[in-house]
Amino acid sequence: MDSIVDPAIEDYCQNLTSGESALLAELAQATADRTRYPLNLSGKLVGQTLKMLVQLSRSKTVLEIGMFTGYAALSMAEGLPEDGVVYACETNPRSISIGQEFFDRSEHGHKIKVLFGLALDTIPQISGKIDLVFLDADKKKYRHYLDLVLPMMNSGGIVVIDDALWKGKVLDPQEERDQVIADLNRYVYEHPGLENLLLPVRHGINIVRKL
Repeated sequence: MDSIVDPAIEDYCQNLTSGESALLAELAQATADRTRYPLNLSGKLVGQTLKMLVQLSRSKTVLEIGMFTGYAALSMAEGLPEDGVVYACETNPRSISIGQEFFDRSEHGHKIKVLFGLALDTIPQISGKIDLVFLDADKKKYRHYLDLVLPMMNSGGIVVIDDALWKGKVLDPQEERDQVIADLNRYVYEHPGLENLLLPVRHGINIVRKL
């Protein structure tokens, strides 16, 4: 089961969701044409959800764990003020190269700072508090990432966890990755310092707020 939402409903939502810039659409096409796993792209619904959350929360410092070709990073950068910054963690030089092409063409690209290397190593290099985190990297390390970033965030900070329903497999976990994500959702739900909203957007997003 690759989709947890009726494809016709998902298409309808995509078609009636505003905000995707021409450059983002071009980046999505370039990702489809030039990478082996284009479905790893966040896509319009997730990208515009992130952009709106950045704007509504008035975030200035954003962290993305798992940049891929930069669609989500650029979406969030478009929602940031001129002095805002997106720290984008990525380990694949090819993906970074594609993303940087589009960052260089965007008026918002200067807000994105790519951190090359393992996120657990590069995140501690960030100084100051983080307002919003988008987590979309190695699923088996999700809990490690979350535990690392929460102390770096102020009260009211937001963490958006992608693939939180993992194609519906959290309902009946059969593999380690399924179980890790199901356990993380339970951990977030039961954590006394967090509140969350788990939504069936694409493969699921868990919007978590630090109290």
